[in-house]
Amino acid sequence: MKNKVIAALAAFFLLTPLALTAMGSNEKGSGSGEKVTLEFWTWRTEDVEFYEKVIQAFEKKHPNITVKQTAIKNTEYNTIVSASLQGGGGPDVFMGRAYGGLQTLADSGYLLALDNLIPNLKDYSEPAKQGARSIKDGKIYGLPALSQAIFCYYNKAIYKKLGLKVPTTWNEFISNLEVCKKNGITPLANGSKDGWTVETLLGGVGPNFYGANDFFNAVVAGKTTFEDPRFVDAVKKIGALRPYMPELFTGVGYTDIQGAFMNEMAAHMIGGSYEAGTFKANNPSLDFDAFPVPGTTAGKQYVTFYADMNWAVNAGTAHKEAALTFLQFLGSPEVGNMLISDLKMISSTPGVDTSLDPFVGKVITMMKNSTSYIFLVPFRYEQPTGSALWQAAGQGYLAGTLTAEQACKNVQTGIATYYKPFQK
Repeated sequence: MKNKVIAALAAFFLLTPLALTAMGSNEKGSGSGEKVTLEFWTWRTEDVEFYEKVIQAFEKKHPNITVKQTAIKNTEYNTIVSASLQGGGGPDVFMGRAYGGLQTLADSGYLLALDNLIPNLKDYSEPAKQGARSIKDGKIYGLPALSQAIFCYYNKAIYKKLGLKVPTTWNEFISNLEVCKKNGITPLANGSKDGWTVETLLGGVGPNFYGANDFFNAVVAGKTTFEDPRFVDAVKKIGALRPYMPELFTGVGYTDIQGAFMNEMAAHMIGGSYEAGTFKANNPSLDFDAFPVPGTTAGKQYVTFYADMNWAVNAGTAHKEAALTFLQFLGSPEVGNMLISDLKMISSTPGVDTSLDPFVGKVITMMKNSTSYIFLVPFRYEQPTGSALWQAAGQGYLAGTLTAEQACKNVQTGIATYYKPFQK
């Protein structure tokens, strides 16, 4: 079994001949009992050992199929996969993006439609399938794998030491941050160097200020805009967190954010449910929990929800039968339960045991009051994407080069160049 971790885009160009010919090794097929080698690509460099475990379990059941794993840095993954597929190569089976990220590859004919190939697709939840469905032809181009929620992690040991309680209002949250700061503890790990982490901040803070599903539905329908005072207020709430972020937070990137909380140097981190497994793997003694970032008043608090990942099959694979066999294993309750127990992830697979991890159970409870990720779900299908617009605008706002109003206007103006409900 071979694991390749590609840590930089430059490495891709050095390995281009390999990358472009990776798909479809010399073996013929699995149906005849001949040996088949599949290329399997992921963007989870931190989970190589986990997927090695998955592959070993699969190969025990299917000794004629060998799976080679390649893990690519997440910020470079889309570019490398797209370039490989365009060149006629790439992986046989791979982690696929959801929503607009899936749409781009489906439109180009690179993804195998799964509607008539995976019998239990009908058993998946509709929100999970939404992230795998083309908005153009209605077909499913990925097997839903994971769902995520965004909320605030907190260090339980620090809370106990400082006598803090889980906040139920925004003022209580700010008060907790202030107490941490006065005691020499970095209150909030988040920074703004990487634009996508600024989008995560919005996903954590925003819903309980802009109005969760009411605003989401209205803005998607074109009945309001991102210059709505409710949305501007949500952005300003993010700005109110600046005094509690690390010094020089505009230079603090994702791994810095993750490391500060994981190594108990920061009391809070606004992030996704995907972080929990990394925290537990790298610091087993870390005692953490989570809460929705609260709004102005106590009561029902929302978290952001989104379909995060789909298992996809290259439409040009030379080993369709073997690829589908591996795909169905990835979508089995066995692997779904491993995702829960080992990575603390929210598996989209029907029939998994959500009681395997208490934290996962808590996240699922929080997700009962959830709203869709506001730029990821509806506004990543055209360019410039809502995500790209907000990430740049949010970075500018946090750096002080844009006001909240200007940041929101930039987002609205950019999306309105193609989004017809905004062109009325």
